[in-house]
Amino acid sequence: MDETVNIIGGGLAGSEAAWQLAKRGIKVKLFDMKPLQFSPAHKNKNFAELVCSNSLRSDDFEHNAVGLMHEEMRRFGSLIMECADKTKVPAGGALAVDREGFAALVTEKLGATGEIEIITGEVKDFPDPDDPLTIIATGPLTSSEFIKAILQKIDNHSLSFYDAIAPVVYKESIDFSKAWYQSRYDKGDKYDYINCPMNRQQYENFVEALLNAEKMPFHDFEKPQYFDGCLPIEVMAERGKDTLLFGPMKPVGLTNPHSSEKPYAVVQLRQDNKEDTLRNIVGFQTKMKHGEQEKIFRQIPGLENAEFARFGGIHKNTFIQSPQLLDNYLRLKSQPNVMFAGQISGCEGYVESANVGMMAGYFAYCFVKKKLPILPPATTASGAMLRHLQDTTADYQPMNINFGIFPTIQGEITANGKFHKIKGADRKKAYSERALNDFAQWLEQINDKY
Repeated sequence: MDETVNIIGGGLAGSEAAWQLAKRGIKVKLFDMKPLQFSPAHKNKNFAELVCSNSLRSDDFEHNAVGLMHEEMRRFGSLIMECADKTKVPAGGALAVDREGFAALVTEKLGATGEIEIITGEVKDFPDPDDPLTIIATGPLTSSEFIKAILQKIDNHSLSFYDAIAPVVYKESIDFSKAWYQSRYDKGDKYDYINCPMNRQQYENFVEALLNAEKMPFHDFEKPQYFDGCLPIEVMAERGKDTLLFGPMKPVGLTNPHSSEKPYAVVQLRQDNKEDTLRNIVGFQTKMKHGEQEKIFRQIPGLENAEFARFGGIHKNTFIQSPQLLDNYLRLKSQPNVMFAGQISGCEGYVESANVGMMAGYFAYCFVKKKLPILPPATTASGAMLRHLQDTTADYQPMNINFGIFPTIQGEITANGKFHKIKGADRKKAYSERALNDFAQWLEQINDKY
């Protein structure tokens, strides 16, 4: 097999896969259509652009599945985690990054390896069976020409859903006579989040405005299939007038220093860049027209004079039916010289996409060296995510990493021989401890063998 690997797509998964190959001495040709051509949601010329939130979610690896995935990736030598750690901005217990600095650093490090040839331009044709090993990591916004080629090859086994983008405001335009700094339950630094309170009447008026807002129309051929983890704010409102109170506008864990009245609802804004001049409205991804966004979001106390650096938006995500199409090593069953990684393979989320890209890079290295990869244990976050991509037990849907897809831990036998059921935070900690122990053993195994 040719010891060059082609990678199509320079997003999180493609960048991570390229890094894993290059640091192992494998030549890579990395194809990306930017900056000659951009998808509807992309604006930055650099690789690994973060389109939606700038948060990689919780960094707590003892009690949170995505934090556990962070830790596994760090231990594996992940480019994405290295760059995220170097460009992080305050976000309580979450790992959020300066999105411009993050993408620039990823691009810089890829270019400095000496093993990666960057080829600019849109790929339109599916790889031939005699082409070098190719990883397709074109993401949820694969170009229309290339997705046609993919669909033709895989006999139209695909699904699609819609992912939304939250608006960003200039921090200096926030009215701090009404807003205040505080992290929920005072976790992290108090400056991580800005809070805007609503009383009951303000909340009900806000929900009514969301329900009546003018939305950007879908094309005739489009049928929205939203991912529950990233619903547009107006779609959440349509599910019940109190839905937002249990979602992004929940008032718990916060105390308004400007009033003795307990907030009925709270809107939070999270730091969006390293300089902390921009704040994104947490959970407020939307399909509303820009004029409607400006009018409705300025109903929020503290945002009456908000200036928007970016309005919310929405875009279509496309992914394949991995359980039907891919083997355990992310190879297309009908054409094993082609692999899929990232969101197009059916995982969901920045971290998950990078993690699957990381695994694809390791698997590809093994294939080039004519070795069979050793799969990470299903008890690890990395292994659980890969196992989900093989889940044929139900209608296949994208999934964020969560302890629900790990092999279960029911409990333990105590010293006196009785069964003790592990619950709550202890249960999550048990999952993480098991995962990191098994991940360490797996790392020793692959390092010894390869």
